[in-house]
Amino acid sequence: MASRKLRNTIIENITISGLAAEGKALVRHENRVIFLPGNMVAPGDVIDAKIIKQRKNYLEAIPVHFHHKSEQRVEPFCEHFGVCGGCKWQHLPYELQLAQKQQQVEDNLTRIAQIQLPEIQPILPSANTQYYRNKLEYTFSTQRWRTAEEIQSEETFDTEPALGFHIPGRFDKILDIHQCHLQADPSNAIRLAVKKYALEHEIPFFELHEQHGFLRNLVIRTSTTGDLMVILIIAKDNKKLRIGLLDFLQQEFPQITSLYYIVNSKKNDSYQDLEPTLYMGKPYIEEEMEGLRFRIGAKSFYQTNSLQAYQLYKVTRDFAQLKGSELVYDLYTGTGTIANFIAKQAKKVIGLEYVEAAIEDAKVNSSINEIKNTEFYAGDMKDVLTASFFEKHGRPEVIITDPPRAGMHEDVISVILEANPERIVYVSCNPATQARDLALLDAQYKVTALQPVDMFPHTHHVENVAALVRK
Repeated sequence: MASRKLRNTIIENITISGLAAEGKALVRHENRVIFLPGNMVAPGDVIDAKIIKQRKNYLEAIPVHFHHKSEQRVEPFCEHFGVCGGCKWQHLPYELQLAQKQQQVEDNLTRIAQIQLPEIQPILPSANTQYYRNKLEYTFSTQRWRTAEEIQSEETFDTEPALGFHIPGRFDKILDIHQCHLQADPSNAIRLAVKKYALEHEIPFFELHEQHGFLRNLVIRTSTTGDLMVILIIAKDNKKLRIGLLDFLQQEFPQITSLYYIVNSKKNDSYQDLEPTLYMGKPYIEEEMEGLRFRIGAKSFYQTNSLQAYQLYKVTRDFAQLKGSELVYDLYTGTGTIANFIAKQAKKVIGLEYVEAAIEDAKVNSSINEIKNTEFYAGDMKDVLTASFFEKHGRPEVIITDPPRAGMHEDVISVILEANPERIVYVSCNPATQARDLALLDAQYKVTALQPVDMFPHTHHVENVAALVRK
């Protein structure tokens, strides 16, 4: 089998045996692993599969015929399931999703880290499995993505604009969304109203390839406090069109507490380097945890599952075992959420973050909560966290680190080892890179506790918190 060209080959009557990394499903056939899209099949499905890619050690395939559908399947709740890439596991019961995420953490830590590990605690489920996100970003397009059934049909379709999400793997193809189950109302109502208004007033949607049009993106941010932020991103500033749409939003949705617009004339949709303009309301929305208020601006980072973020931060605080006398370093602090959340239990917290605007947000969050034992510094972690920084600010007893998916740079790990804190708490959104880093820390630190947390139901993503103590 290995020596033949297998692309476009149909393999008949194979049974999906399980789920794998990145949300894929798998089956073993003739000593070869075959991966299939996780949103197309479920463990227990009996299918015929068409090979679409042939690699040295594995194959990739898609299902072309179902002989039997697994009894583990559940009915997806969203009409866009299977086309939209946002919730790839809707057809799987939540208990199975949690079990797979637990297994994913265990597999990564044991296979990659290869160090002594404690028993992994049962994953913390999300209280809400629908409408749990506090932020969604929609994209305008002059032509909506059509389903495979529509493309294969003989019907003729006029050009229909879209306001929705990118098709997986396609930066230029937008699926028009009728109802999204990720963000609570009035999110859907706002999106539908904006699209209807734009069509009725003949406001042009943006065409990415030709780089023309007016409406580019719509960002909606909600909070548990009831605040609501809407950001309209436009390709150029046409004052008449802009004011008309923003006034419409203000009148139609009086619950909006922050209304922004951003002019993005670049060739891509990124807007973090652009200046938002406040059109109406407060310049921020607020979240709340244990009486602490956290301000979130138009470009601020905040965990997108607010209720589950609280659970994640409580685990982090528990693992830190603070007694009130410790100097704590919070690496990759973002807007200082963890730093301010634990400040009461520490003598002092120093937060470090690459994004300068986030550091300013962190300082504001300390100020409005009257927290006086925090300090925040901006810069690349491997450049800021140096021996001279420790000499000036003190060596930490505890380090909390919450790096991006790529994990920590080796230089950062070397400096952490040099700092030699008593305890480290490692919060990760990627157990694979966390496992790699834990192996590098193993020379001086023992992992004493592991707690997976589900922040994103119906996806393969999982957070994991590790507690380490100095050997």
